[in-house]
Amino acid sequence: IFHTVHTHKPHFVALHCQEVGGKNYEESMTHVDSFVKELLSSDAMKEYNRARVYLDENYKSQEHFTALGSCYFVHESLKNIHQFDFKAKKFKKVAGKEIYSDTLESTSMLEKEKFPQDYFPECKWSRKGFIRTRWALADCAFDLVNIHLFHDASNLVAWENSPSVYSGTRQKALGYVLDSGSNWTMITDQRYDKVPYFLFGDFNFRLDSKQVIESLCSTAIMQTVRAADTNEVDKVIFRESDNDRKVVLQIEKKLFNYINQDVFRENNGTLLLEFDKELSVFKDRLCELEISFPPSYPYSEDCSQGKQYMNTRCPAWCDRILMSTSARDLVLKPETDEKLLTYDNIGPNVCMGDHKPVFLSFRLTTGAGKPNAHKHKCCVVQ
Repeated sequence: IFHTVHTHKPHFVALHCQEVGGKNYEESMTHVDSFVKELLSSDAMKEYNRARVYLDENYKSQEHFTALGSCYFVHESLKNIHQFDFKAKKFKKVAGKEIYSDTLESTSMLEKEKFPQDYFPECKWSRKGFIRTRWALADCAFDLVNIHLFHDASNLVAWENSPSVYSGTRQKALGYVLDSGSNWTMITDQRYDKVPYFLFGDFNFRLDSKQVIESLCSTAIMQTVRAADTNEVDKVIFRESDNDRKVVLQIEKKLFNYINQDVFRENNGTLLLEFDKELSVFKDRLCELEISFPPSYPYSEDCSQGKQYMNTRCPAWCDRILMSTSARDLVLKPETDEKLLTYDNIGPNVCMGDHKPVFLSFRLTTGAGKPNAHKHKCCVVQ
């Protein structure tokens, strides 16, 4: 992340994290606080003299806990930036560095919501939800939404239908963010002015499992193995018809072991983008720059295997940066130099956990067409 900031030198940095504290958050949450303090005091960020950090760490509150972290950094050269107070319904000038953790419900500078439990009945308890903040650079206002959607619980279930049942669950949850939400938090809430918005986080978007498997194993012979006690499908094995019936792909609930991982890395895996279809339902409302980086998940967590995928899931572009059509118009103005736009991953050769972070760097023009128009470099990181 420091390298990305140093390379692009943004005036405003938005960093969205999910699963703050990791899988063992009860033991690891203290490390999050140490990480944030080190981040704020680091030499790499010394020119960012204002910051707002929001960490949902209150894991004891199952009703509200989302494990989301939204961090915002403002460069010393940026003189005119404000953040919206949702309770007071007005913008307030950003000064100093502030950290909010534990119970975020008490701050009016954001809106946070957890998805209804019945959205994902397979999971007894979920941390999935979203956090929204609103910002203004000069006279340009926009929303930043940190989002975490539902995962695929089983590879075997995911490939049963096209699209999968999990795809439908994510579609419903994303629609909830865009349209309904609760009475007090939604992007299209009529109580507030409509502004351009950016959504970035772990959408958990997956390739269409049925179609991608049919493509990868088009000439293979399928074998189904059932559990002796329940007779339910336990694993599916695809073998070559010749070549000593070599195994091409083996699928289990949490295993996706394909014979050649290079297919997900060659040309950044872009040949598989035709199976990345979950965003198409929202194509009239959400935009994305062209993807030119490999699938962002699931990477090995072995520090020596920075480019290797785990054999747990079919690699997919889970981590994304999306925007409303009005936000796209801010980013992609007719005079925009494409060299100033970057949509890429971070640490392609370095272990960054099972998700490889992605970022969008762009120049935001405020007060366009006015004598005092300014251009600010922004970097949003997922």
